[in-house]
Amino acid sequence: MGSSPSKPLKSASTQQQQNAESEKRPRVSETTAAFSALSMSTPTSVNGSISLQNVTSWEADITQDPKARLARTVLSHSDIRDALVSRKATVTTTHIFNHEIDFKTGPITNQRSSGRCWLFATTNVLRYEVMKKLKLKEFQLSQSYLFFWDKLNKSNYYLELMIENADLPVDDRVINHLSGDLISDGGQWDMAVNLLETYGVVPQSVYPESFHSSSSSPLNSLLKTKLREDALILRKLTVDMKAAGLSAETAVSAARADKEKLMKEIYTIMTAALGVPPLPNATFPWEYYDENGKFGTWSGTPLEYYKTFAAKAYPAKDSFSLINDPRNDHSQLITIDKLGNIWGGRPVLYVNTDIEIMKATVVKMVKANVPVFFGCDVGQSSERNLGLMDTTLFQYEDTFDITLGLTKAQRLEINESAMTHAMVISGVHLDANGKPIRYKVENSWGDTPGNKGYFVMTDDWFNEFVYQVVVPKSLAPKDLVAVFEGGNAKVLPPWDPMGTLA
Repeated sequence: MGSSPSKPLKSASTQQQQNAESEKRPRVSETTAAFSALSMSTPTSVNGSISLQNVTSWEADITQDPKARLARTVLSHSDIRDALVSRKATVTTTHIFNHEIDFKTGPITNQRSSGRCWLFATTNVLRYEVMKKLKLKEFQLSQSYLFFWDKLNKSNYYLELMIENADLPVDDRVINHLSGDLISDGGQWDMAVNLLETYGVVPQSVYPESFHSSSSSPLNSLLKTKLREDALILRKLTVDMKAAGLSAETAVSAARADKEKLMKEIYTIMTAALGVPPLPNATFPWEYYDENGKFGTWSGTPLEYYKTFAAKAYPAKDSFSLINDPRNDHSQLITIDKLGNIWGGRPVLYVNTDIEIMKATVVKMVKANVPVFFGCDVGQSSERNLGLMDTTLFQYEDTFDITLGLTKAQRLEINESAMTHAMVISGVHLDANGKPIRYKVENSWGDTPGNKGYFVMTDDWFNEFVYQVVVPKSLAPKDLVAVFEGGNAKVLPPWDPMGTLA
């Protein structure tokens, strides 16, 4: 009491901070005016549940709407996608292109019941040079060979992460996320570079498909169960050794020794299911016929094969990913925390840029006869049998009087979209001003969908659902090459949608 204040006086800095914050907050009068502009009404269900009164009211309105009644008649016994395909979209978006790569490869590949699209896209890009050089009519590189080494290394990568993060609680978000789809079939361009530079590549005839490469789910299920059990063993071992007073270095070294024993079990399972692959430094013979039926033969290692046939004009290691992520600044180098396949290998790196720059890069590559590896959200506004990717493909909004207006950034923020599939662009149709109208896409779903396995993608679909294109440094904008080579990447968390593996 007396002259003593009843509350502590605010410091000058605290008072200034609070004044600044109050200026940022809407004034009461402004808030009141904003709310008065809204149509304020009382909910039918005051507790937030759906009441029978809600349903009765909705039904009364809908039964008075002829379009809604027709939709019920048609869609109750039809696939909503088939019934609402726009005829205009199917007629105007044709499989015709005025710029195509000068050499057509074959056959159309088929990843079957697996998530190996990125390996098919990678090998589909690489085989252009092999087939042109040897004048082959039909040819495939072994996707299964890369798949084996990727799966083995992802298993090791996961266990290394479990050792490295053993001090985190098992229910920590990082551990929980990493232990989810821990050895996904999917991947990214930088992961493919790691595999090619470490293991090389072989023709498909040298290491052919197996049941479990074409149908990966049973093998993945077994490996995930085993690896999660192994992770708990290694986590406990690491923590116990540190608790016993051993140095972190000694604990990691001992855990790695046990990890190698566990990895032998993983290798045993994988070789039984997929077959024993050639070692990257082991010589293999390869015999083939060219397009004229002339016999040819070659002998060497997988690494030599890669460097001889598939890494000449545009080596994979000299290409990098441009992405369009509207949530982040342009000309920003981006990486994803704890994402990779080969431990200590090349990290996953993206250079974020404007969508128009990405499209101009694609056009430049096609005109230079370079196929384009790209990543997209293939499930959005696309139809498999038609081989059509078009934002106007389905007439949902007209049928139901709704608006589907999410932006590209909002789709990423709310988990509506992500990079789910990788394919190859091999052609583009330009208008009189050189602007892209549509793109020719080589998929890996066999030759039945689309136009004998080829899809067509509209320019608007590219804007909304293409996230990545891979470009050789020599064909990329110089300022973006400088960003890629400059380092200082922004690190996104492991669960960010840009960390989704195509």
